Amino acid sequence: MIIISEVSSKSELKQFVKFPFQLYKNNKYWVPPIIKDEMDSFDKTINPVFEHADARFFLAYQNNKIVGRVAAIINWTEVNEQKVKKMRFGWFDMIDDIEVSKALLQKVNEIGKENNLKFIEGPVGFSNMDKVGILTKGYKELSTMITWYNYSYYKDHVEQLGYKKSQNFIETYFYFKDVGITKYKRYAEIVKKRYELKPLNFSSTKEIMPYVEEMFALFNTSYEKLPSFIPVSNNQIEYFKNKFISFINPEYIKFIIDKNGKLITFAITMPSFAKAFQKANGKLFPTGFLHILKAKKHSKDVVFFLIGVLPEYQKKGVTAIVFDEFFKTYKEKGILKTFSTPELEENKDIQLIWKNFKPIVYKKRSTYKKEID
Repeated sequence: MIIISEVSSKSELKQFVKFPFQLYKNNKYWVPPIIKDEMDSFDKTINPVFEHADARFFLAYQNNKIVGRVAAIINWTEVNEQKVKKMRFGWFDMIDDIEVSKALLQKVNEIGKENNLKFIEGPVGFSNMDKVGILTKGYKELSTMITWYNYSYYKDHVEQLGYKKSQNFIETYFYFKDVGITKYKRYAEIVKKRYELKPLNFSSTKEIMPYVEEMFALFNTSYEKLPSFIPVSNNQIEYFKNKFISFINPEYIKFIIDKNGKLITFAITMPSFAKAFQKANGKLFPTGFLHILKAKKHSKDVVFFLIGVLPEYQKKGVTAIVFDEFFKTYKEKGILKTFSTPELEENKDIQLIWKNFKPIVYKKRSTYKKEID
């Protein structure tokens, strides 16, 4: 018998966060989150996303043992302002028993029905800044700190339960040595001169902070036409500023401004922390932070986290300036390989950015959708 129980205490929430540590124990491809970060992201007093979103967390038990989990999420900005009657589910993990998956998703369905929503989609987080999708290709590839990993049976379970693929994502990588640096340098100079643009490079986090609000405003503008995009609020900007910006090497953040000092492009990359997070195993102390600091200084792989270009400058070659600046930094740091975050398969603009880098598609993932019954 499977029992679904709603999380009602901090200790139960910690069990919710720690369930994958049991499920993926000794799995060399799974990258564990930092437990405290996960707990904080679910805390309504810390994460400002709860100003416009609700979430309920559920654990599945079988023979008094936890065998699955799911978060049932409603983003009210999406529902009320964008008129998308979506019931979200995320943080979806379970043993290889379709009855567990069925019971968890049925609970999500019930909540959607209670709130007069039309369909369920997931796995997704609270917003576009969260992890997304069930992995459908790349089970024997190392995950990253900004993606969910899962076993192949996850896909089988949801498909057998009548869920259909909704949004498809790809992840790629390319080798730094395969990039024609000279060509980009020449093109970057032409674009800078033509549009009177200037790159900004940073050596400290303090130098970046005055631009963060403008950067997220640009993020909202450049991504607003993508399906399911939800703008980042002012309070969320402050939250992400403290959570992420200070965590990233300042030299791995590049901005482009116009002649009036207006931000027209930003790009954020970060060292690969995957192996460091595996060694930390969910804890910063006593030694986890040392592994992370080492990766921050010495990792030879980078993850291309986010890029935004003002619409009127898209397809005008300004990314050549961004890459020229990154190449200088990567050469100095001895970077060997660059990984992309999940990108919508239909987002041809972002794929055009990579086309000359000989990208290799090594992972695919999808969200799954079903009408509420």
